[in-house]
Amino acid sequence: MSGTGASVATEGRPRLSVVVPVLNERENVGPLVAEIRAALAGGDSYEIVFVDDGSDDGTRAALAAVAGPDLRVVRHARRQGQSAALHTGVRHARADWIATLDGDGQNVPGDIPRLLAARDEAGGEAILVVGHRRERRDSGWRRFQSRVANGVRATLLGDATPDTGCGLKVFPRALFLELPFFDHMHRFLPALFVASDAPVLSVDVRHRPRVHGRTKYGLHARLWAGIVDLWGVRWLQSRLRRPSSIESGIETE
Repeated sequence: MSGTGASVATEGRPRLSVVVPVLNERENVGPLVAEIRAALAGGDSYEIVFVDDGSDDGTRAALAAVAGPDLRVVRHARRQGQSAALHTGVRHARADWIATLDGDGQNVPGDIPRLLAARDEAGGEAILVVGHRRERRDSGWRRFQSRVANGVRATLLGDATPDTGCGLKVFPRALFLELPFFDHMHRFLPALFVASDAPVLSVDVRHRPRVHGRTKYGLHARLWAGIVDLWGVRWLQSRLRRPSSIESGIETE
């Protein structure tokens, strides 16, 4: 897929921005761009925004090799973390709706339309749709880490989301940018959306084993480093409120 199909936004604003944070994913970015293009061809206009979080393995050159009118690349001069990369991508996105996925090739871009359909069926302007990887294609140890992390988060935050760590998500850009930014916030998006009175839907998605590269996160990053964040998010839940819409005007005789 060349990326020059009718659904590519070459003029005006796209309807969807696909944001992909990456760090040292040289072998994965090319195939991932091709899959995103194939998944969204023929649908609403879109753009793809890759955020290179300071890669030093040739990821930048690999993205240049698949350049097209649909692909934009933003680069951090130094590594700032996945949450910062995600936030940068959303800020640079031009569409009102954002779809995200991880850059390691384990999420299936072909599932993005499934999340968009769930959004449309719900009919809400402020909603978060999260992928649910029922069949994780990871090692037993990594699946155990995720079960522990998801269980702790669900118990303390009540986000009612079975797989908050799934990279596949769809949400409105404006509402995301209203949320308080902090390191690791990407792990708590369901809880933050719920606290902002926005419903959260989970949709079953596929998951694939990692073929190239290696994970950037271990048990420390997934669990122990998040303990302080958990209590911080609990505090935010008690403070976050979206103002109710009201009508006001001047009465004249």
